[in-house]
Amino acid sequence: MKNPKNKVFDSQLFKRLLHYIKPYTGIFIIALMTVIGLAVFGALRPKVLQLAIDQNIAQKFEPGFSKYILAMLGLLILEVTCNLLFIYYASWLGQSVVRDIRTKLFKHILGFKMTYFDNSSVGVLITRTVTDMERIADIFGEGLFMIFSDILKMGVVGVVMFYMNWQLSVIVFCALPIVLIATKIFQKYMKKAFEDVRTEVSNLNSFVQERITGMKIVQIFAREKIESENFRAINDRHKKGWIKTVWYNSVFFPIADLLSSVTLGTVIWLGGLNTVLDQTASVGDLTAFIMMVPMMFRPLNQIANKFNTLQMGMVAADRVFKVLDTTSNIQDHGDVVLENIKGDLEF
Repeated sequence: MKNPKNKVFDSQLFKRLLHYIKPYTGIFIIALMTVIGLAVFGALRPKVLQLAIDQNIAQKFEPGFSKYILAMLGLLILEVTCNLLFIYYASWLGQSVVRDIRTKLFKHILGFKMTYFDNSSVGVLITRTVTDMERIADIFGEGLFMIFSDILKMGVVGVVMFYMNWQLSVIVFCALPIVLIATKIFQKYMKKAFEDVRTEVSNLNSFVQERITGMKIVQIFAREKIESENFRAINDRHKKGWIKTVWYNSVFFPIADLLSSVTLGTVIWLGGLNTVLDQTASVGDLTAFIMMVPMMFRPLNQIANKFNTLQMGMVAADRVFKVLDTTSNIQDHGDVVLENIKGDLEF
């Protein structure tokens, strides 16, 4: 299975993974619909608030105000319901797919020739069958659907913002390309970092499993100190791999938050001037934009975060499929069926 190191996202690997969703198409559609609901209902709340402020609060006009309150409550209930259904069905889908792949993987391993086990680490196979599978489940529970939801929410919010006040929208849209470029660079470096982390996790599992299994040999040859130093080196490389991912996160997310805060401050400043001086924006517009600016930038942060989860799952899937693609199985081409067996042995 090819997974070029210079690719940020391996579409062929992803398509192969999606093949396992086919038996659960109905659940996939339900999860997708709940994601769409989360994006739409969340984006409509600021618009309802804007109408309530401009038509009732600012005008000190009470009739009709209750309908906006009920609309806000209804949207909130719908959003919570969609979130509940999404969490359940997305997790159910992920665990179902993982169960199928894990069963197929174990059955495939059972057919390997003994020479494969002589030349391969049992600890690595355990990692592929257990730990890597959980990372694949996260693709559906936290990665794939949430990324789609965040992109859709940004699109809906962007349309609503432009419809309400295009002048204030331009301020927000000018800052987005900077965050998008930073996100793309961040994803590239995080992919390499996660590959290093998964490699060291496999090395740790393999080392511990082999030494514990062969503890009698370790103690007979008095290798306790040597093996302890070897483990310390592997464990240190694992720590450095994780520290690298933490460093990338610590650089990216503060930059994204800073851009979001600067954009929000600019919107409040210019929006406030427009409201007071030019009357090209209403108080409701300004209030809605204060709500929607974080709704535009927070998904970008979440996309980067969920892309980390997706990337770890893709790295794990690549490793699992490499085992599934291994052709070390004992071929069974026999076509003779024995009906009467006496059980006598002759030498």
